[in-house]
Amino acid sequence: MSKHVCENCGSKEAVMRLTQIVNNEMSTHHLCEVCAAEKGIESPPEAANFPLTDFLSQMGEERGEAESEPDLDCSFCGLKYSDFRAAGRLGCPHCYETFEVPLRRLLRRIHGGVQHVGKVYLPPDPTASALEKRLEGLRRKLRRAVGGEDFEQAAELRDQIQSLEVARPV
Repeated sequence: MSKHVCENCGSKEAVMRLTQIVNNEMSTHHLCEVCAAEKGIESPPEAANFPLTDFLSQMGEERGEAESEPDLDCSFCGLKYSDFRAAGRLGCPHCYETFEVPLRRLLRRIHGGVQHVGKVYLPPDPTASALEKRLEGLRRKLRRAVGGEDFEQAAELRDQIQSLEVARPV
């Protein structure tokens, strides 16, 4: 985040961006740590600064899995699962199959799921069927967001759907 001054007190450096949606109006505020705490917002732990190897080892320590995981090894490249946990890198494409079960558990803990649900590339001039597939996918995500009570995400998805429906050829 670039250097901003806290919009609440005006004296300290803002370390947090608060985005709120009230009555379909979105507002963004930059806050210092003290003002954010006054609003009941805690700063997240600095997990982004940890190297992957530290993060993976912490995940195992928290859950006590270092001892419970069998030390599998890839029959193709010989990499052991304990070596993957130490280095944070798999040795070959076959490692994904060999370590599938522990990798799925790890991904589920880190990302909340094992299937990619991020942004999808939309070409500049999509065909009607590609646009319909995109709309269908966005509507599915919207239903999941509403079901999970993630209303900020739902509002963004609703706006994306509306903009694509306006641009849809008749």
